[in-house]
Amino acid sequence: MANYKSSSPWHKTQYTRTGALDILRIRPIPSSSDDAQYTHRPDLLAYDLYGTPKLWWVFAQRNINIIKDPVFDMVAGTTIFLPNADKLKSSLGI
Repeated sequence: MANYKSSSPWHKTQYTRTGALDILRIRPIPSSSDDAQYTHRPDLLAYDLYGTPKLWWVFAQRNINIIKDPVFDMVAGTTIFLPNADKLKSSLGI
């Protein structure tokens, strides 16, 4: 039987008597005051993804039918596409 690393979602899941992996035991992740939040901050998301806050506008351009206002439409629960960093930088020539 495999032992899952502590970084695995299955680390705490037990095995059945037959040796099969049992039902997943959810590993709660506690919230913290320093959790990343990007509400109204596309510049912070751009910095974390692309290493520069100057690409904040990319999210509105890539999600033109979802994000009308690139600052105030960045709210929790909105699903958007996040361009791959290498492909984005290549397409922008940076």
